[in-house]
Amino acid sequence: MMAQTHESQRQNNPQTDRRQPARTEGERESGNRQQRAAMAMPTFHLAPDLPPVSRLCFGTMTMGEQSGPPESLRLLDTAFDAGVNFFDSAEMYPVPQRGETHGRSEELVGRWLRSRRNRRDSVVLATKVAGPSGQMTWIRGGPTALDSPNITEAIDSSLRRLGVDYIDLYQIHWPDRYVPMFGETEYDPSHQYASVPMEEQLEALGKGIDAGKIMYICLSNETPYGLMKFLELSRDFQLRSKILTVQNSYNLMCRNFDAGLAECCHHERISLLAYSPMAMGILSGKYHSPEDSGAPDARMNLFKGRYSEGESRNTKEFPRSMAFLQQC
Repeated sequence: MMAQTHESQRQNNPQTDRRQPARTEGERESGNRQQRAAMAMPTFHLAPDLPPVSRLCFGTMTMGEQSGPPESLRLLDTAFDAGVNFFDSAEMYPVPQRGETHGRSEELVGRWLRSRRNRRDSVVLATKVAGPSGQMTWIRGGPTALDSPNITEAIDSSLRRLGVDYIDLYQIHWPDRYVPMFGETEYDPSHQYASVPMEEQLEALGKGIDAGKIMYICLSNETPYGLMKFLELSRDFQLRSKILTVQNSYNLMCRNFDAGLAECCHHERISLLAYSPMAMGILSGKYHSPEDSGAPDARMNLFKGRYSEGESRNTKEFPRSMAFLQQC
């Protein structure tokens, strides 16, 4: 995942002083390694009361399913030692989602944090509350709605799995209303359904901030309308300064962000967290090598039929793109 921000519009204000206990020798050595790595990893100021954030954010979507605990912990170590201090998860992870593995990604991040014994403010943690689904019955019965009780329970459950007392960026994984997402591009008004008012969602998230459980409200898989409506309503709850990022798919094969959200984010100083920058690995070319269609344990080979968005792009858009580039 890659993070983009409009640095010319942000002020490098002094960071909030979060008092921490004295560090052990092991913790100091870990901090020294991180400091050396940070010299090579570009960072930016996402918010005045967060530490400088690495421009690369480590997504944990496959941890607990495609990668087991030993490999996941090793990957987190490697990323952190390379200067990455920004980690993203979600209550529904890992994917493909199953009741048996629900919450493992957050649990593995929490296990890693405890094993490293780093200062809490040495990392920036982002996670997400699942929107209405009806299919993931193991998450609060569906979940059926993104209302106040669901948001409150989701925050507390993520805090418990992560083993922390606050979450830096708390994201609505997808809206509680019909929007084209996960590969869809055209809006069909006939698919709209009764949804929880954004005001109720903002009120619940604001209570999470007041309780010290979350620091910032963030969106994901949003549209220009959704982002601007949240910003408009947030002023009524004195939360405008607390809406920080939108996490949407963005890569060479998916440029929907450029059509409308880019302008909104530029003027409203909202940063994009670009997920799937390699289009589920398609842009690496590993599914289109002359010898084979990728390793057996590559995601779209291991879970055939579970990634319709990626499989569609892999079979249709990628060959067309490559044919065009070869003509240039």
